[in-house]
Amino acid sequence: MDVDLVVPMKHPRDGKSRLRGAVAAQRHPGLVLALAADTLAAVVSAGRVRRVLLVAADPAAVGELAELGIEIVAEPAERSLNAAFRHGEALLKADDPGAVVGALQADLPALTAGDLTAALTEAAGNRAFVADRQGTGTTLLLAAPGEPLDPRFGPGSARQHAASGAISLRQALPSLRSDVDTPDDLAHVRALGVGKHTAELFI
Repeated sequence: MDVDLVVPMKHPRDGKSRLRGAVAAQRHPGLVLALAADTLAAVVSAGRVRRVLLVAADPAAVGELAELGIEIVAEPAERSLNAAFRHGEALLKADDPGAVVGALQADLPALTAGDLTAALTEAAGNRAFVADRQGTGTTLLLAAPGEPLDPRFGPGSARQHAASGAISLRQALPSLRSDVDTPDDLAHVRALGVGKHTAELFI
């Protein structure tokens, strides 16, 4: 089955606070947008992805991302990561109650369509997740068809998702495991190979 993905995003000026200083202060919002743009460009070119719903703190501030072929909606009144995922899930399931819904982080600038497609194939319709490269966080969570997403993002989310019955996907998937929170993470993905939007900031 094809998957509908929910991707949350703060206002670019507020996102990725631990990356401040990686580029000049005035370019920080551009860096946050670039990370998301490269993530989303890979997502929309992946196989088995049907819809991509970006749940944004300020839709106008990220409006340019709609050019990638995604849908953008405003976040709910409860401003938390898990609330954003649940809100996106509710909107997607209102259109298709049997949808397979996934939660994906917006800071995967090295993501390849091949790694994402491989993860969706391995999941094979089961509740599943991809841990980050440190093994503690979660970059992708997938619900079983028609079942609740039940996102448990936050500290130790990989353990929380495993406890909720999600299968930990075992393929290497280096680009899908490499989210960016710190300057060290940024150096890692640049070595791995980032998309064009992020790369342009470092020319």
